[in-house]
Amino acid sequence: MKTVTLAYIALLALATPGIAQTFSEKTIAEAQRGTMVTLSGTVDRITDEDEFRLRDATGTIEVDLGPNWMPADEGEQVTVQGFIDDDFGPKEIYARSLTRADGTVITFKRGDD
Repeated sequence: MKTVTLAYIALLALATPGIAQTFSEKTIAEAQRGTMVTLSGTVDRITDEDEFRLRDATGTIEVDLGPNWMPADEGEQVTVQGFIDDDFGPKEIYARSLTRADGTVITFKRGDD
């Protein structure tokens, strides 16, 4: 009976909506704190080995790659998926993946995972 109960609980957990991360496509201006988003734009400026400014027609945002090296160049068109921080101060996105203009997808391992 315990095996059946545990199997049922596991199945229920897998079927529960909201467990998978979903990203909504937004402009930088539309991106809300505390949400998972997809942002597209141009690498405006590389600010550190693991951070850069992303620019679109609505503004700029700092992109944090965690403990990962910058995989794109200034001026390159990219798409970033990640979490918009909910801290005070300027908005920042903690990137989970970056897609280059040629379609190459880089997935980031974050230190807080």
